[in-house]
Amino acid sequence: MLLTRRRAIQNLSIGGMSLAMASCLRSIRAQVVGDEATLPKRFVFVVKSSGIDKFNLVPEGLENHFVSQDDGKKLGNRGRRQGPLVDVSLASHKLPEKLAGLESLKDRLTIIQSLSGVGFRGNHTKGFGTLSLHDSETVAVAPTLDCILGRHLSNGPYPMYGMAMNGRLLGNAKPEDSYCYPNLSAYGSAKPVAYQASPRKAFLELFGSAVATPTQLEKKLALNGNLMDFLTEDARRVEKQLSGDGKERFDLYMNSFQSLREIENKKAALLDQIQTHAPQLTDRYDSTTTSARIESHFEIASAALIAGLTNVVTLRPDTLGVKYSELGLSDHVHALGHLGDNTASNGWTGHQSRMEIEKLHLREIAKMAKKFDSIPEGNGSMLDNTMIVYMSCSSGDHHCEGHDWPFVLLGGMSKKIKMGRYIEYPKYGDQGHQTVGNLYLSLMQAAGLETSESFGQPDSNLKHLALKGPLSELMA
Repeated sequence: MLLTRRRAIQNLSIGGMSLAMASCLRSIRAQVVGDEATLPKRFVFVVKSSGIDKFNLVPEGLENHFVSQDDGKKLGNRGRRQGPLVDVSLASHKLPEKLAGLESLKDRLTIIQSLSGVGFRGNHTKGFGTLSLHDSETVAVAPTLDCILGRHLSNGPYPMYGMAMNGRLLGNAKPEDSYCYPNLSAYGSAKPVAYQASPRKAFLELFGSAVATPTQLEKKLALNGNLMDFLTEDARRVEKQLSGDGKERFDLYMNSFQSLREIENKKAALLDQIQTHAPQLTDRYDSTTTSARIESHFEIASAALIAGLTNVVTLRPDTLGVKYSELGLSDHVHALGHLGDNTASNGWTGHQSRMEIEKLHLREIAKMAKKFDSIPEGNGSMLDNTMIVYMSCSSGDHHCEGHDWPFVLLGGMSKKIKMGRYIEYPKYGDQGHQTVGNLYLSLMQAAGLETSESFGQPDSNLKHLALKGPLSELMA
C-alpha cells in the first residue's frame, strides 16, 4: 500500500538527525500536518537609547494625545491628555512619517502607547530594569525577558545573542571592537550578558565554520576537545583541595568550560545550515560609521536566527555618546535629547534629529522583516513566527520617568498576537491604564511560557487598577 505524503512525514523520526535537518523536518512536518504550534518562535529586541518619541507614532486620522491642543507642541514626560482606550485597525490609516518604511508591512505591525514602567530608578536608562522591570539600573538582580525567552525557545548554541555599539552610556563616541556590557540583559542575579560590539568578531564567533576548511574545523574541534579534557582533569585535582565558598565558586568556573564545549558541539551539528546562511564577510564589518555598524549588526542577527544559532537576539543600536555623523549631525545622542525645538548642527530641530535616527533603525528593522517574510515556514513565512520589538531603555523620553513607554511590534508569533493595530492606553493612573509588565506577560504567553499574574516589580501607585495577566487587547 502506498503511503501518503502526510503519513510519511508523520512517521519520520528526527532522533538521529543533525539540528539543521531536524529544524527543516519540523517545518515540513508542521506544514503537512497543519500543526503550526510546533514551528520555532523567535524574538528580536531592538533597544535604543534616549527614548522613542511618542507624538510622531500616531497614525494619520487619529487624534494625537501627545501634543498640545493649543499650539501643537510636544507634551512632556507625563503629557498624554486624558482620554479612553484607543484600539483601532491600521488598515484604514496611513502610518506617520517615522513609520512610513513599514507601510507595506502594516498588517504585521502593532503600535502600543502609554504603558508605564514606574517604580525603579533610571535617569538616562533603566539599565537591566528595561527588560527585567526591577530596580536594577547597573546591577542585575533578576532575569531579563530576552534571556527568559531564549532559554525557553532556543535549541541552538546560544540561548540569546546580544550585539551593541558599546557598553558605556556616555563618553565613548567610537564603537568598541570587542565584548562589552551594556547593562541590559541578564540570566539572573549577578549574571549579566556580554554583548559583542565588533561585527567581524561576531561573524567569526557565529559563522567561523562557514569560512573554515573541513580540515581546519576538524583540528579546531579536536583541539577544543583536548583542551576541555585537560582542563577538566586538572580541575578535578584542584577541586579536591577546596571546600565551602571556594568550592562553590570553582563549580561555577567549571560550568563555564562545559558551556563552551556545548556551544562548539551545537555549532558542529549546525555546520551545513551555518554555511548556507552565513552573510558575506566584507570590509563593512570593520567600519566605525554608526549606520554601517548598525546595518552589520542587523545583517548578522538575521543570519544567526535563520541558521538556528539562536532564537532570541537583542540589539543595542546606540548609546548616549554615539554620533550619527552620516546624517550630518555632530551632536551626540545625549545632546540631541536636550535640544527639543532648538537647532542641531545640520539645521534640524532636536525632535527632527531624533526622528531621523529612529527612521534609520526602522529601515533596518523593515529589511530584517522582509528577509524573514521571504523564507517559507509552515503554512506561512518565518516572519509569521517571529516578533521584532522596537523599544527604548528609557521609555518615551530622554530622561526616563517611565510613565509612558511606547513599543513598536512587527511580525506574527503564530497569530497569537493581534497585528495591524494601534493601541493607546489611558494615561498613567487612569482606569484602564496598563503596564509594560502586562506587555511582557503577553509576549511570554505567545511564546508558550507559563506565566504568573505579574512580571517585575509592582507599581505601588497603581494598586487601584486591575493589572493582572497579559494585555487582553493584544492577545488574539
